[in-house]
Amino acid sequence: METLSQLKKEKDAVVLAHYYVDKEIQEIADYIGDSFYLAKKATELKENTIVMAGVYFMGESVKILNPSKKVLMPDIKGDCPMAHMVTIEEIKRKRAEYDDLAVVTYINSTAEIKTHSDVCVTSANALKIIGKLKNKNIFFIPDRNLGMHVKKQFNDKNIILNDGFCPVHEYIDSSDLKRIKNGSALLSHPECRQEVLEISDFIGSTSQILEEADKYEEMIIATEEGIFSELEKRYPSKNFRKLPTPPICAGMKKQSVNKIIDVLKNGKNEIEIDDNTRRKALIPLRRMLELGN
Repeated sequence: METLSQLKKEKDAVVLAHYYVDKEIQEIADYIGDSFYLAKKATELKENTIVMAGVYFMGESVKILNPSKKVLMPDIKGDCPMAHMVTIEEIKRKRAEYDDLAVVTYINSTAEIKTHSDVCVTSANALKIIGKLKNKNIFFIPDRNLGMHVKKQFNDKNIILNDGFCPVHEYIDSSDLKRIKNGSALLSHPECRQEVLEISDFIGSTSQILEEADKYEEMIIATEEGIFSELEKRYPSKNFRKLPTPPICAGMKKQSVNKIIDVLKNGKNEIEIDDNTRRKALIPLRRMLELGN
């Protein structure tokens, strides 16, 4: 991909990609990872331009953490529906209702929602970070499924759930999984519904699933299908069984190699965040990086 290499050199650019984007992007990306890894990696980069091949909240998070850098999205319309499934009004209501409340916000959220949050988490570090919080009451937003998974681990905290969800994981059907499991290990993302998690052999983030897969020879993976690119690269001899209806994130799939080349050539689709929003949203993101390490 000579054109892309030349453009990256010319524009002093680096390409970050989430595990859920198409295989073609993962093959040319400089760094591939889950949300926590990409947020952390973005703070360590020397390049002046960052292309974020993922969904919009990821581009926002990279910009918040790196205000002096140019952050480009291959397709700026690639969005995460769950990021919009909580309101500032609901956060204010919960703060008024509960004393000693921490608003714990999944990184899959808008910059504006982050400005009203105490700490951000990812599926990889939510349990670790909440375990370090002194607050008795936790309003976990926006994902109810990850929130319920967290709630089950903490008897000493009052975890208050929101009604948001990831459409990709919400519609993974436990009856399909029971029908095809047939002795295979089931590795599931905690954004899945509880009836899926209850029959799972392992529950974890994309990065944790990738590590856990080393322990099994035959398995079903209950998360977005883009993870199979990395799984098959790491474990070519293992048998990965796919779901009857592949879980596909439309926002992630809007990104493409051609769009990466296009934004590098033209500098379009730049993420812009006003300074006041950025400074407020930086607080919970920095706290996540500190508590998540």
